[in-house]
Amino acid sequence: MTAGMPFYVSPEQLMKDRADFARKGIARGRSVVVLGYDHGIAFVAENPSRSLHKIGEIYDRIAFAAVGKYNEFENLRVAGVRYADLRGYSYDRSDVTARGLANAYAQTLGTVFTQESKPYEVEIVVAEVGQDSEADQIYRLTYDGSVADERGLVAMGGASDQIEERLTEQWRPGLTLAQALQLAVAGLAHDPSGGPDRNLGADSLEVAVLDRTRSRRTFRRINGDILGSLLSDEDPTDDVPPVDHDSPRQAASNPQTQRHGDEPTPDAD
Repeated sequence: MTAGMPFYVSPEQLMKDRADFARKGIARGRSVVVLGYDHGIAFVAENPSRSLHKIGEIYDRIAFAAVGKYNEFENLRVAGVRYADLRGYSYDRSDVTARGLANAYAQTLGTVFTQESKPYEVEIVVAEVGQDSEADQIYRLTYDGSVADERGLVAMGGASDQIEERLTEQWRPGLTLAQALQLAVAGLAHDPSGGPDRNLGADSLEVAVLDRTRSRRTFRRINGDILGSLLSDEDPTDDVPPVDHDSPRQAASNPQTQRHGDEPTPDAD
């Protein structure tokens, strides 16, 4: 007789179970650190893959970083690019902001958390570089759509609380890029159980920056020899070489560079 009775779970228990499920999924992922430096915002992720990115460009001065299930946060990244592209085309490029994108993401994550059978196992950061460090914006969004306006730095995934606590003790405004990256890597390499720190080389990291000194597209990936030099204590390199414009391939393949009468500009060389 009990087979036909409806199964009841209180709303409080249902939300708690969903939150616990999402947190466990996020904690299994490798961590990501986002922190400010003197010329912009740096993104550092423990990610040995060269094709499955945790960090990506959204718009001219906006980037995205995530931890959790790749297919879920990749869908969010693509949706963010489409949102930014449509808004910038329909109105003006200046109308595309990290705050507006964070609000859109918050609505999506909150709806999925409350209405779908399974929440997204993701945690994301949307960051926008300003004209100076005071104008930088970093928004952290959790699986349930909660938004936090972070200042200076944020860590996600894995042992994020311990990493963020360690970084907060040493981070300060005005760090060079090399100092910021070395600090972020030291935090990612820290063993929360008290063991010796791991050795994270350039080949096990995904690194990108929003560089405010660039004229339009501020997003730039850093890898190879340049990343190795920035992470080396014995190398005097403290920033990436300047790039005045996009390559022909970047300009031709990105519709963001082809609006309001702008045409792709070939490299001088």
